[in-house]
Amino acid sequence: MSMFSNPFSLKSTLRRCLCGRHASAEEHAAAERAAALSDEARYKEVVASGLMRALFPNDMKRRAFLKAVGTSTAAAALATFFPLDAATEAFAQTGKPEKTDLKVGFIPITCATPIIMAHPMGFYKKHGLNVEVVKTAGWAVVRDKTINKEYDAAHMLAPMPLAISQGLGSNPIPFVAAAIENINGQSFTLGIKHKDKMDVKSWKGMKLAIPYDFSMHNYLLRYLLAENGIDPDTDVQLRVVPPPEMVANLRAENIDGFLAPDNVAQRAVFDGVGFIHSLSKTMWDGHPCCSFAASREFISTMPNTYAALLRAIVDATGYASKAENRKAIAEAIAPAAYLNAPPIVLEQVLVGKYADGLGNIKDDPKRVDFDPFPWDSFAVWMLTQMKRWGQIKGDVDYTKVANEVFLATDAAKVMKEMGLTPPTTTSKSFSVMGKVFDPAKPAEYVNSFAIKRS
Repeated sequence: MSMFSNPFSLKSTLRRCLCGRHASAEEHAAAERAAALSDEARYKEVVASGLMRALFPNDMKRRAFLKAVGTSTAAAALATFFPLDAATEAFAQTGKPEKTDLKVGFIPITCATPIIMAHPMGFYKKHGLNVEVVKTAGWAVVRDKTINKEYDAAHMLAPMPLAISQGLGSNPIPFVAAAIENINGQSFTLGIKHKDKMDVKSWKGMKLAIPYDFSMHNYLLRYLLAENGIDPDTDVQLRVVPPPEMVANLRAENIDGFLAPDNVAQRAVFDGVGFIHSLSKTMWDGHPCCSFAASREFISTMPNTYAALLRAIVDATGYASKAENRKAIAEAIAPAAYLNAPPIVLEQVLVGKYADGLGNIKDDPKRVDFDPFPWDSFAVWMLTQMKRWGQIKGDVDYTKVANEVFLATDAAKVMKEMGLTPPTTTSKSFSVMGKVFDPAKPAEYVNSFAIKRS
């Protein structure tokens, strides 16, 4: 039963479905209905639902009770024995943000879709916040402005909070990845003159761009090269280039290709300067990319503001996960203040029907997807790659760092409030290029690679 389900409905179910988002069609409708409720009504349903969960932990007993006494009598009885109005008022008061005017930095890429769209589509306002989303030139700038408190929170590459917390590239400052912004959504893209270089082994000697050293792009590209016998530190040149500058550098032949967000790749195709070699999901379907990140200090000093901001972003992420909303989102984030891109380019990314630059039209609705859950095992995998390539020196407590930085428990709580269905665990195994990753054995995983620095 969703936090937004009618707690006195005979149709509501406590069981979860396998869709990954809602327990039933009724819950799906309930989540949409919640968006139209006032804050007071929404809080009241959350409180009532929580109480009904506690009183009747399974469907059969709850439904038998409702059938026997009727929903009106049940609601009245509940109100008699439990002060719903007082509890609702307390719930609302404890959730009042300490600060409502916020600045959130972002890089203009489709990975940041939930953070960006929450502004023009009203998700921040819905959750009581006045958020200015600030377009930023590069990842180091995002990091520095967030550390210096010019931004309250930010869109960051998922490995960045791990790196910042460990003092990699900056002084160690406790940071968290509160939610994952996107999964998949990256493309290996080559200059149009390299149409004959479909075999990755032929990339030896190329100049290839990544957005940042502490990025999934860096780790996935290195992984792909190494699996094809190419040492990424000696056999190619890896260059850090901000995503907004990648297409221009490809056009000028300063680089031969890049691994970057899909809107950058699709713009290269749109401009006729590049083609999409492959999608990152062909290596690891469901891999994370970007995150909603904040400092521990922000969370501890403004917990209610943080909670409201996280609710808004998770709410927007849930909306973005639905295929039927993608065209409208593409229109909303296309203007110059956001991605400054032709809507058709963004639609090809978000809807998944796209030109690859080789004369083909591909159709992949899951080219990019949106799932906010920050799996601990995602963080452990990123740490193994930091260790593999020498970014981390010495020993690392993979599980401890992952638990401190990737806030899976907070995300699960908010996902339930938003009518989404979080996983029941925080860790899982997965495969990268056919090789199974066991998050319980990170050191063995690092040692298993033939090409590595550590």
